[in-house]
Amino acid sequence: MPRNPRFICLSIALCSLSTLPAFASTVLSVGDGDTITITKGAQKIRVRLACIDAPETSQSPYGMESRKALQNLLPIGAQVTVRSKATDRYGRTVGEVIKGGTNINQSLVGSGDAFVYWQFISGCDRQTYSRLENDARL
Repeated sequence: MPRNPRFICLSIALCSLSTLPAFASTVLSVGDGDTITITKGAQKIRVRLACIDAPETSQSPYGMESRKALQNLLPIGAQVTVRSKATDRYGRTVGEVIKGGTNINQSLVGSGDAFVYWQFISGCDRQTYSRLENDARL
């Protein structure tokens, strides 16, 4: 095993990602097709949906369509569980969002309203995301 300090730091970071807890919360707002704001107790937390990427709202018309799709799946007040994967460089929680047993991240990919973010697929079910994206393209 290499003794490179960068490798060791990366290994520790990746191991810690797999142990981040899931938590229940309430949807406060939808920012765009891959970002929401939730409450966790008294905290407001911005969540970046893991393993997917959606068009920005300024990318007409698909950005607004993606945002509307997420708003339909997660209306304000919806009860969700967030499976945390990491915290991104903007301080957002990165995670998979589950509502009523449905993985919202996967639903967005399956409907064609988001893409698999292959650069950041680690920690997600690669095969399922791949299948959903291929089906949406067809």
